[in-house]
Amino acid sequence: MMPEAVFGGSEVLPERKEELKAPEDYTVVLLNDNYTTREFVVEVLRLVFHKNQADATKIMLKVHHQGRGVVGVYTWDIAQTKANQVHALAREYGFPLRCIVEEA
Repeated sequence: MMPEAVFGGSEVLPERKEELKAPEDYTVVLLNDNYTTREFVVEVLRLVFHKNQADATKIMLKVHHQGRGVVGVYTWDIAQTKANQVHALAREYGFPLRCIVEEA
């Protein structure tokens, strides 16, 4: 039996190459306030963003002195999830700590 008979004599279409676009990046920025303790900010950076003690302390000091600090760059879903985790922890412990998600 000939292959054309099996496939009904159809032609094989050339392979179509689709260019996949890389997902856009978003920056998570931690905002300073006058009530959240430095220790709590460091713990949030360690728990949510998996920063080591030195990096968490450096970011916390930048937030404290400059009013804001970049915590990381992620895809939209991950950035939003991390921001929500920060807000949930802050609420749970009674702090007004906030972070925002911006286009990178």
